[in-house]
Amino acid sequence: MPREGLGSMGYKPKNIRPETSRFRLVKFFAYASFVILIISSFTLSMIISQRATKTMMTTYENHALLIAKNLNHQVFHYFVLPLTEIYRRPISLREKEQSDLMDRIVRTTIHAFNIERVNIYDVNKGQIAYSTDRNLIGLTGRGGMGYRTALEGKHSSRLISREPALFGTWFMDFAKEKRLRTFIPFRAQPPRSYAGILGVFELTQDLTKEYESITKFRYLIFGVSLAVMFLIFLALLLVVRKAEHILRKRAQEQKLLEDQLNQAERLAALGEMVAGVSHEIKNPLGIIRSTAELLEEKSASDRIQKKLSTIIIEESGRLNDVVTDFLDFARPQVPSFQDCRLEEIIDRNLSFLRPELDKKRVFVNNGNLNSGAFTIEADPGLLYRAFLNIFINAIQSMKDGGNIKIAIEEEKDNYRVEIQDTGIGITKENLNKIFNPFFTTKEKGSGLGLSIVKNIIEGHKGTVLVESEEEVGTRVSVTLPRKK
Repeated sequence: MPREGLGSMGYKPKNIRPETSRFRLVKFFAYASFVILIISSFTLSMIISQRATKTMMTTYENHALLIAKNLNHQVFHYFVLPLTEIYRRPISLREKEQSDLMDRIVRTTIHAFNIERVNIYDVNKGQIAYSTDRNLIGLTGRGGMGYRTALEGKHSSRLISREPALFGTWFMDFAKEKRLRTFIPFRAQPPRSYAGILGVFELTQDLTKEYESITKFRYLIFGVSLAVMFLIFLALLLVVRKAEHILRKRAQEQKLLEDQLNQAERLAALGEMVAGVSHEIKNPLGIIRSTAELLEEKSASDRIQKKLSTIIIEESGRLNDVVTDFLDFARPQVPSFQDCRLEEIIDRNLSFLRPELDKKRVFVNNGNLNSGAFTIEADPGLLYRAFLNIFINAIQSMKDGGNIKIAIEEEKDNYRVEIQDTGIGITKENLNKIFNPFFTTKEKGSGLGLSIVKNIIEGHKGTVLVESEEEVGTRVSVTLPRKK
């Protein structure tokens, strides 16, 4: 149904939201903190895993040194000494007898230890003189830096991979196998002493499983750290969003208050102007109407003159109603509160509008209107005027008849009056303008009806809400405080 209301006066509210703008920095800080936390978690997991890898290498290097020390002792006392001191034979591992003896000594020494392979280098030729892998015997140039370090009397270890990792030894290490190669100088043992280094031991340990455990541990640390950081970030984000919602709501409330303040100032000035103009119009308008009525009585025999007089009377009456609306809007009356019954005020409206309802074929379903006493403290005259405007709008929206449903419901300390019609409804665009003064979709109308309704209801500390759907109808909800 077409509604009247408050017209747009060209005012554009200020869009000032300093709290929201500042809070965007806090939101950005929350996301930036999450990124920093992820990087910190990654770095922490890498430091811990690198520390664990270093500890593992040190442990297994010490393990290899102990085995090498024992191997040094066994080879010297049970291979070198017997051949050189007892049998007075030169050492030549190419001989099958010496090779088999060395193999028995080495395998017996490393038995039950996690040693994958043992190589013994000849210091004179730099080739592998003995190896538990016979395919390597006789090869040269395989010792590298570790071999050269052992020739200087020092031991060294190096972690090698069967195939390179995607990111070296960083987070994503996909090497399938990890081995620790340890080079130890082969020295003479008491009671005999030989000058220099007799040879070089190379011990290879398979650390694939151990390294996989460290990698899994690295992932676990990163996952747990990431989960904890995510929970912290989630809590921070919830706080941020809650605060953002509060600030947005406060900004909207501030904007609404600014709009209301500017509207009040603008309407105050407009009201003074309208009141002055309306007052000046009302007096001569009354004279025009009374003169037209007098001419109508004297021109009973002249049909044309009588018709013109009737038109003047009707139009002056309509103009008088418009001027009255202007005065009511410009100088709203202060409510004179007294005990009254809400259902009686609505009954008076329906009784007054009965001829119009019958004429327009509008059926009224007053529901629980007569089923109870709804007592309030209000100005019955002003409330009558407010509900009359609502009913008139509802009737005018139904050109071919329809229904009006009225219901009163109790809500805590309030009564809610719902008036629903089956009229043509209001467009979404116009629904936001219906309370604007001088806004109307009617051909004849001041556009002040719903503005006056809103002023009256709010003067009674109540609220008015309009919901509508095109070609379906409109529902007006008026909430008024109950008598305490």
